[in-house]
Amino acid sequence: MEKTLVVLKPDAIQRGIAGEILTRFEKVGLKIVGAKMLAPSYDHLYHHYENIGKMVSRRGQKAFDVTLAMMNAGPVIALVLEGVEAVALVRKMVGATEPKSALPGTIRGDYSHMSFGHADANDVGIPNLVHASGDTTEAALEIAHWFSESEIYTYETAHEKFTQTKKK
Repeated sequence: MEKTLVVLKPDAIQRGIAGEILTRFEKVGLKIVGAKMLAPSYDHLYHHYENIGKMVSRRGQKAFDVTLAMMNAGPVIALVLEGVEAVALVRKMVGATEPKSALPGTIRGDYSHMSFGHADANDVGIPNLVHASGDTTEAALEIAHWFSESEIYTYETAHEKFTQTKKK
């Protein structure tokens, strides 16, 4: 089974929709194998967004700075989700990074709407509710950064036989 990291950002927590977002992942058959609420330090976020995500080289220093400021606006909930092709499934469910471009039916399309242009003009981070790993390599690095091995659990859910197929 594949694992992926999801971080419910401060805007999701402060709006009181963390449970709704988490429910969407569970309803599609993803299993929560790690979860915790925390207020990550600047160094923790720097490692996540730059050392792993290469945000400065991809989007520039200004985007990096406003993202870290937004991520420090309150606590986050970090999750490790597991399931069949979990990384791609979560990315599809979350929707485009820019909420304005996210399709209806996605988390960002249903719960957020701001454009990059508006956020840039106002020097704010884009409140897009959720971070989701971009690929399996990034997921492995991010999970190792946010969780220790002892914080990842193995168990069987009642509905796994309907969401996963195993050879007999």
